[in-house]
Amino acid sequence: MGSLLLRLGISVVSAIFFLLLQQPEQSSSAIILSLKKRHGSSSGSSGNQYSSSRPSAGFQGNRSTCSLFLGTWVRDNSYPLYKPADCPGVVEPEFDCQMYGRPDSDYLKYRWQPQNCNLPTFNGAQFLLKMKGKTIMFAGDSLGKNQWESLICLIVSSAPSTRTEMTRGLPLSTFRFLDYGITMSFYKAPFLVDIDAVQGKRVLKLDEISGNANAWHDADLLIFNTGHWWSHTGSMQGWDLIQSGNSYYQDMDRFVAMEKALRTWAYWVETHVDRSRTQVLFLSISPTHDK
Repeated sequence: MGSLLLRLGISVVSAIFFLLLQQPEQSSSAIILSLKKRHGSSSGSSGNQYSSSRPSAGFQGNRSTCSLFLGTWVRDNSYPLYKPADCPGVVEPEFDCQMYGRPDSDYLKYRWQPQNCNLPTFNGAQFLLKMKGKTIMFAGDSLGKNQWESLICLIVSSAPSTRTEMTRGLPLSTFRFLDYGITMSFYKAPFLVDIDAVQGKRVLKLDEISGNANAWHDADLLIFNTGHWWSHTGSMQGWDLIQSGNSYYQDMDRFVAMEKALRTWAYWVETHVDRSRTQVLFLSISPTHDK
């Protein structure tokens, strides 16, 4: 499943690359509404109606109506755009299916094709120039970590001679492209909202986010995600108690809890992020990679 996420990572960073060219605006409240609508609807397949030809380096299609997230995976024999060996020490072993002995590789030869437009092929050298002096922050769970690692590898494979520096830590890990003054970080916050130790118990605070958000203020590009950790139970559950307002719960409806947390996150985005300076993206739930 790690290499599926490798593929997902390529599609997401290509979308980021496209969005940097577009500079769209969408409120975080609209994101929550969109998530709720998706949760309440079912999806089906109407067959592959999209072209599998490789898109040109430029954007094709109507920029004002391009829906990046409506489309399908199409085979592209020019993929993968990188291999984990191209960026040693970046992709963690548990996310490298080939290193673990998976014999086939066809699953790597797919790219995301939006329904009514083409994504430009990711250009790491162009990305470095466009993001010179900028700070990029991924915040969330291992999905965000996968995207962070994938973006680093895409850039390194395009500009292998660029001087870099990497620091891993918890909750913050950072990768720097020294020649361009670019800082790319991953901040582990599986619920986005704060979780604190209170009298020996882990308390998930649905109304508080300042503890995590202190690390996010100065980013020029913020990419958030949360999802899988809300469904964990037993030994995998990430909290002992949930705090909502002045009340404490051992458990509650997970979708209700997640929505409360996302509203706290959305309020922080709308009141603390200068949208004229900082681009904000939200990644929805991916396939699990526990096994």
